[in-house]
Amino acid sequence: MEFQISEEHQLLRGAVRQMLSRHEHQKKAWREMTHRDHKFNYELWQEFADIGLLGALVPEEYGGNNSGLLALTLGFEDICTMGFSPSLMLVTCMDTACILKNGTEQHKREIIPSVIAGKTILVFAITEPDAGSNSFRMQTVARREGDRYVMNGQKIFITGVEVADYMLVVARTTTREQIDAKGLPKAFGLSLFLVDPKTKGITKTPIPTVATEGVYQWQLFFEDVEIPAENLVGVEDQGAMAMFNSLNPERILVGAICCGMAEQAINMAVSYAKERKVFRETPIGAYQGVQHPLAEAKIQLEAAKLMTYRAAWAFDQGMEPGVVGSYSNMAKLLASDVALKAVDASLETHGGIGFAEETGLAQLWNGARVLKTAPLNREMILNYVAEQELGLPRSY
Repeated sequence: MEFQISEEHQLLRGAVRQMLSRHEHQKKAWREMTHRDHKFNYELWQEFADIGLLGALVPEEYGGNNSGLLALTLGFEDICTMGFSPSLMLVTCMDTACILKNGTEQHKREIIPSVIAGKTILVFAITEPDAGSNSFRMQTVARREGDRYVMNGQKIFITGVEVADYMLVVARTTTREQIDAKGLPKAFGLSLFLVDPKTKGITKTPIPTVATEGVYQWQLFFEDVEIPAENLVGVEDQGAMAMFNSLNPERILVGAICCGMAEQAINMAVSYAKERKVFRETPIGAYQGVQHPLAEAKIQLEAAKLMTYRAAWAFDQGMEPGVVGSYSNMAKLLASDVALKAVDASLETHGGIGFAEETGLAQLWNGARVLKTAPLNREMILNYVAEQELGLPRSY
């Protein structure tokens, strides 16, 4: 069993750290820009593209560097450790992986190079008001009419629509009623489409939430939206597997983000605890009441990192999606739990100053708490592991 990070991976990590170090002095201003002013950081996005992160999952024939998901995972972890955010890049990269695996040659030649260059941003539109954890309850329908599809329905909590060039939208091409009438499997009838958010018939309503990387959450309404037939990604009615395969890298990268957030929080607490003195001249870091929560978080963080790396490695090795799915779900659960624990311990270490905006810990806690629930909550992950790994009966 080899736990050594390759030289290629180390070079990528070095490039990420070097690039972000140049922007250390801008971190505070950028945080205000994204969290207070809700402005997307196009400069940082272009920097991510320039060092090759957006091409990590892309073969060289389409302009990528094919360094793999493990390389991207390490990059995401370092970005968050250094106090920056790759959240929208996560969605663009998972969409890119889906297009590469399921899209037409035209999709790959026209869209992927533009994504790699930092000129095209992709978002993912799956969640509906009555179809959250259970995607099979989806009601948005796209009906084939000649050389186009006509889409009607709605989506909710879709991230970054205002800056996106394309949405990868999941919709029904066979309704649930038709599936039930024909006795077809519940996974049948879903399809994926590339949709321009500016297409006529799409109404966008922002949902007031804490800002993430300067973008909003959106509710979308589709009313007779016309989509060219060539914008279908994959085979009609067979989009479920393509969709779930795309969710594996998403959960792995969420695990990487959480590991980076935990590392950042622990580093902040350690630095503060070494300097802060309350009683006599003894730093508070000498007290076991301060040490032990941070030490526990560090131990759990190292375990979460290994699980996340294992999941990314399995994806890169082309392992069976069910195996990768188990690893990715485990990684997401472990990492999101430790992120919240680490940020909470860091806040406790800092005391009152931890809640001052200038530290960024309160915003970090918000981000960690979101990722405990999204994109899949820990209860559904426990259900998955109980059924898939332990063979226990399904309860829902």
